[in-house]
Amino acid sequence: MKKIFFIKIITTYFLLLSSAVATQANYFEEGIKLYENNKFEESKIFFEREIVFNPEHEKSYLYLAKIFNENKNDEEQEINLNNVLLLNPQNDEAIYMLTLLKIKQSDYKKAKELIDQFILICEAFCSKENEMQKKFMKLTPENAEVKN
Repeated sequence: MKKIFFIKIITTYFLLLSSAVATQANYFEEGIKLYENNKFEESKIFFEREIVFNPEHEKSYLYLAKIFNENKNDEEQEINLNNVLLLNPQNDEAIYMLTLLKIKQSDYKKAKELIDQFILICEAFCSKENEMQKKFMKLTPENAEVKN
């Protein structure tokens, strides 16, 4: 009798545990669905939940950066882009977004460093290199050199 009761408790525990894991696994996907429907505040919650369960989920940080970009919150956008680059220094989309942010902030030195880094590792966003260079050149004061 005790054996059956113990087996039932263990089975219930594993069912609840697997249910919790399955729910957690859907946070990122649910966030993507909401993001694609321009429901940024709702999607932000799901990306943050994903990070709670998986702090090294770089795509969640990237989508949070995109949300903060939409909300014009440069500080939070930069924090999340830096988190992406800490987890994956070769994430070309994050480098691209951070470069545009640094150009917007008139941080010419950092923008130039990021452009150089982007050129070395670009994969999916290589077509954006010319766009970045043009924006950088428009903001660079004439006759001024960018110190490397």
